[in-house]
Amino acid sequence: MRQLIFILLSSAIAFSSCKKYLDVNTSPNSPTKVPPTTLLPTTEIGIAFANGNDLDRATSAMMQQIAGVANQTLGYDVYNFSGAFDNQWNGELYGGSINNCVALINMDSATSPAYSGIAKLEMAYAFSMLTDIWGEIPYSQAGQGDKYTYPRFDKVEDIYQGNAAQGIQSLFDLVQSGLADLAKPSVLKPKADDIIYGGDLAKWSRVGNTLLLKFAIMLTNKNPAMAKSVITSVLNGNNYINSNALDFDVPFATATGNQNPIYNFNYVNRPGDQMLSSRFLALEQGLNDTLRLSKLFTKPNGVFIGFNNGSTVPAPAQATRSQYGTYLIGNTGAGPIHLLTNFQVNFILAEAALVLGTSGDANNYYQAGITASMLKVGMAQSDITAYFAANPTVVNLSGTMDQKLQQIITQKYIAWCGNGIEIFDDYRRTGYPVLALPLNPGGDDPTVIPTRLPYTNSELSTNPNAPNPRPLVNVKLWWAK
Repeated sequence: MRQLIFILLSSAIAFSSCKKYLDVNTSPNSPTKVPPTTLLPTTEIGIAFANGNDLDRATSAMMQQIAGVANQTLGYDVYNFSGAFDNQWNGELYGGSINNCVALINMDSATSPAYSGIAKLEMAYAFSMLTDIWGEIPYSQAGQGDKYTYPRFDKVEDIYQGNAAQGIQSLFDLVQSGLADLAKPSVLKPKADDIIYGGDLAKWSRVGNTLLLKFAIMLTNKNPAMAKSVITSVLNGNNYINSNALDFDVPFATATGNQNPIYNFNYVNRPGDQMLSSRFLALEQGLNDTLRLSKLFTKPNGVFIGFNNGSTVPAPAQATRSQYGTYLIGNTGAGPIHLLTNFQVNFILAEAALVLGTSGDANNYYQAGITASMLKVGMAQSDITAYFAANPTVVNLSGTMDQKLQQIITQKYIAWCGNGIEIFDDYRRTGYPVLALPLNPGGDDPTVIPTRLPYTNSELSTNPNAPNPRPLVNVKLWWAK
């Protein structure tokens, strides 16, 4: 069904872009306008697919939760990104999700702003993925091909904070605009076409406020006053994701072509390309956290088998390898892609209370984050209670502020398994968790873990506004530590 959505959308857009030669004998099978009920699920699936596909594989390998064994992921493991990510940049994000969100925003927004409100939140999420991975990107002029053939690249600080002189609306203002649309009367409202919340706009409002938290914590190194102000405002409003039942999870299905992209890659298309990193395994064993790990990765023959990042020795036999487990892939591919979660919110609020001085107890939020993660992966409450009792030094913050921050981000790192982009963001922003270089690193600079991905060859060759020369992957982003 979801594959059909993509086909229908592509066909509809193709028709709408053609010149209308005749105004008579209009065929109902040749639509000139895609209805919002078709566009909305396409945007939802598209953003989740982009998050869980190749960008996730690259970032999860760099962040050493998975290890590359063959082909692309083997290259990503050692920072070889040559020729990569054109499909993600051009197809999944700009050509897919963002263009479709723009179309949804421009469609009936005056009378039916519910759809444009959701689309603005989705678009903010998509743009945050792009700028957090690549840095300077087409933003304020993106999705407007009829006006800007070659959109400019906006600075990261302008994307996050806005720049009125250049007509750049901040991500925060984009979210606020979406929230305002959701609060307006709407003739058309999503129902079953909203595959995430079934048209519950109150839940979408929680998504918007959670996005504000996500974006605010990114500013802690550069604009802590703004970060604190935004987080305090969201806390005071008390309208954000605060239970696992409200998580922004995008569902997939079991039919071929409709499956979760993590499942599709690891169990259908490239089952021999990647497996559990022995470094992540060692971390989890050191924290006595192997029960949660067993929900994240398989345990063939009752034993976890990992592989060292960058190793050139023969990999273990495929049948013995630990690969992504049911939490991340579901049953035969029906697992959701997790985009915004209750555990994430609690770890953000723990960090904010610790570093920015926002309200609430950092340790309470920290423990709530661990609990929410363990419940989400499928651990029983009795097992969680037993873990807390047996591991007090793990589940209680202690030491200096920096040591406490390390604890928070390390637990957030574990909880975000399967969303390498979020992990990559936190690592560059805080320096945690502590990671060593892989064996045999290469790429632009083999002495450091990359701080961004290289721009795609197609963008560099076709957009004269693209940075020239491109920044190397060791050039830090504006918000990085």
